[in-house]
Amino acid sequence: MHKFSAVAKIKKNYQLYLLILPTFIYFIIFKYVPMYGILLAFKDYIPSNGIIGSPWVGFKYFHQFFSSYQFSMLIKNTVVLSIEQLIVTFPLPIVLALMLNQLTSERTKKFMQTVVYAPYFISTVVLVGIMIVFLSADGGIINVIIKALGGKEIYFFSSPKYFRPLYVFSSVWQGTGFAAVIYIAGLSSIDPQLHEAAIVDGASKFRRMLTIDLPGIAPIILIQLILAMGGIMNVGFEKAFLMQTNLNLDTSEIIQTYVYKIGLQQAQYEFGTAVGLFQSVINLVLLVGVNKIVSRFSEDSLW
Repeated sequence: MHKFSAVAKIKKNYQLYLLILPTFIYFIIFKYVPMYGILLAFKDYIPSNGIIGSPWVGFKYFHQFFSSYQFSMLIKNTVVLSIEQLIVTFPLPIVLALMLNQLTSERTKKFMQTVVYAPYFISTVVLVGIMIVFLSADGGIINVIIKALGGKEIYFFSSPKYFRPLYVFSSVWQGTGFAAVIYIAGLSSIDPQLHEAAIVDGASKFRRMLTIDLPGIAPIILIQLILAMGGIMNVGFEKAFLMQTNLNLDTSEIIQTYVYKIGLQQAQYEFGTAVGLFQSVINLVLLVGVNKIVSRFSEDSLW
């Protein structure tokens, strides 16, 4: 009975299913089919035998990674960089959205939105190129200013202590405006009558922001926080790799860059897959755990 009712619903709304079909096919081909490669993490891969025909080795490569001298450094660098980025970049889009929402002139509001969105459309390669030009010890504008003020040039990309601040600052500049879009959309759905009533009661703009706007987008903030915590082990590979030098590896070597070097450059496919799978499992555990904690205190959770 249920089977026939489901078929009837599909026939009735076939246009909607056709619209979602390309996305469904995309996820099947590029997200689910590649999961077949996870088997490499548990096998001693022999190209001539293929993945299925290669012998099983169990958790050999996981143990190899956990016992390697680089394990603690990779975990520390990845987690610290991700947490620093989360602490700095997560609240800024919320603040920006609240500020833009207070602008009364639509023309000014649209202009400011365009200005803060623009950096997002600069590619990572171009962004790092700009950083290298500006921060170069040999003629970079920042070092020119430092020397003009009587200071000594700073080798930003050669010193491990500058890697994280540069990474986080560039993320703020590039992504804050675009990340604020979802909050601006949420603010636009708040009933204007709430603000009108608050104005009649004599509430200031700041007070209305705290009592109306912020609670209005609280569900969105919680969902975004859950997703951010679930990706705590994910740090942008492209920018980290491009900013990486032999002199700043102490802080710039993260799991993603390590997997690239081991798995692709050194052709240790099994080991690289094992490290990548470990990272994904940690992210999944964090996502489920944080969502469970949030669901206990709020109705706004992923499931």
